[in-house]
Amino acid sequence: MLLIGESWFIHSVHQKGFDSFTTSEYEEGGQEFLAALRRSGHDVSHMPAHRIESDFPRSVEALNGIADVVVISDVGANSFLLSRATFVRSIPEPDRISILSEFVDGGGGLLMVGGYMTFAGIDGRARWGETSLASALPVTVRTRDDRVEVPAGLVPTVAAAHPIVSALDEKWPPLLGLNEVEARESAETLAVAGEYPLLVVGTSGQGRTAAFTSDLAPHWATPDFLEWAGYEPLFDRTIRWLSGELTS
Repeated sequence: MLLIGESWFIHSVHQKGFDSFTTSEYEEGGQEFLAALRRSGHDVSHMPAHRIESDFPRSVEALNGIADVVVISDVGANSFLLSRATFVRSIPEPDRISILSEFVDGGGGLLMVGGYMTFAGIDGRARWGETSLASALPVTVRTRDDRVEVPAGLVPTVAAAHPIVSALDEKWPPLLGLNEVEARESAETLAVAGEYPLLVVGTSGQGRTAAFTSDLAPHWATPDFLEWAGYEPLFDRTIRWLSGELTS
């Protein structure tokens, strides 16, 4: 399994009376997710957002060589589309999102996880609904800011019987938000949070796809959700289902 995204740089301005200075730091998220999958026996690798330009495979064959399932979490479409070669020097390069689409249609698994830079994202900047991967997702993506912020918390509930959610609690620990999407008619909604789809699965070509519309780590994922006994089985089974190991 290859996790793409879940990294960021922070630039801070410190104002101390008349004077100010800046500091910078780099952080990686999703460590709870990665640790849970490794405990479950998955061979997991992580491609931080800023490494997509240099490390993302240049062909479907190369992508198949390193992953059965790709997870995209909190990174926008522009990070795949706009390399420095293309954006700065106007040099054509392989379309990384088209490679992802071909990977899925050829039998690969894809999970998109919610966040400020997935689905439509903050101010609509993630733009996944306007890419060639949009039709492969089991949900339709808004063309506007799709964040639903719920500081009081939303309690997810199981909505359908499926091997992924089998034996999990009917109600899960609360989440603090998600991305608003609409499940496709051909897809299955396995869990909802309030009125919103939370976990949706479907197919594209010969591949399987899933959307988890909230976070796999803070800030939308609460400490209770991350420490929930069902967290590891939920994502373990989702990855196994996407790889074809777990059948419907």
